[in-house]
Amino acid sequence: MTSKPKQTTDFVARIGNWDNFLAAITIAVILYAVFAVPNFASPFNISQAVAGISERALIVLPMVFLIIAREIDLSVGSILALTSVVFGLLVQAGIPLSLAIPLTLIAGAVCGAFNGILVTRLGLPSLVVTLGTMALYRGVGYILLGSDSINDFPDSFLDFGIDTVGATPIPWTIVPFIFLAPMFAVALQRMPLGRRIYAIGGSPEAARYSGIGLARTVFGLFVTSGVVCAGAGMVYAARLANARANNALGIELDVITIALLGGISVFGGKGKLTGVLWALLLFATLRNVLGLLQIGGDAQGTVIGLLLIVSLLISNAAERIFAGVRMRYFQRKTNE
Repeated sequence: MTSKPKQTTDFVARIGNWDNFLAAITIAVILYAVFAVPNFASPFNISQAVAGISERALIVLPMVFLIIAREIDLSVGSILALTSVVFGLLVQAGIPLSLAIPLTLIAGAVCGAFNGILVTRLGLPSLVVTLGTMALYRGVGYILLGSDSINDFPDSFLDFGIDTVGATPIPWTIVPFIFLAPMFAVALQRMPLGRRIYAIGGSPEAARYSGIGLARTVFGLFVTSGVVCAGAGMVYAARLANARANNALGIELDVITIALLGGISVFGGKGKLTGVLWALLLFATLRNVLGLLQIGGDAQGTVIGLLLIVSLLISNAAERIFAGVRMRYFQRKTNE
């Protein structure tokens, strides 16, 4: 007698969540763009839209882990800029790509490790630490290169930045994200590391008393963030054929917006990469549509700022609404 209401409750629980709500909004926006925005559905525009989100897509992966663990990294854009400068200088010095790439990744790891040491060893808040290193790392980039830029890269590297995969509109610059995203998703949802991250974000004190190496885990997350940002720095340099200290200004706001819009709780301990992927797609679509409608960068920044505020308000309210609907209209039927 109670099996059907129970099945109904389970079904509503599966579909009544923020991820599915966000997916519905994203699909609706894409359908609107396809039919109402000229040239949106052209292969060239799709390729450009995907390429334009490549660096943000990479950086949001470790950012999700950090926010779930109640930390944050505001220096991601500065690490991207600094490592792009390091990479450009290495190439300019005649070092082959096979050596310049790992050295650049090591430089990113060093930046992330410095953040991690200040947070875990000295007990400083990550918000304050990375706010400081956001200026520090970009300043180091200016010391190394000044206001100049490096635009001379090997052809194979530049081809990676502009070519697509075969005859598809998929740019090569998004391939690193396609490779890393499943690995991050499995680590977060299926591995002990993910359970430790959720435990730390849920209650750091309880995680410490349960034997979780809190400092070691958080330090590893910052190092991972630095390495991924270094990879994003090289992707950025390849895509724009440009390495300079002011690359990717403001990208940290975009990345945090995507993470929070994807349902990652700013208070830690909650969220999945599924919602973040939908948020990433929605963000890329909105950016592209605004560009096609001739809406400038300042106005786009205003929209992104509003999107960040709205995502904080709506995501929390939506979860309460979904839970209330399930409890009021379906749980009561199950009990009956």
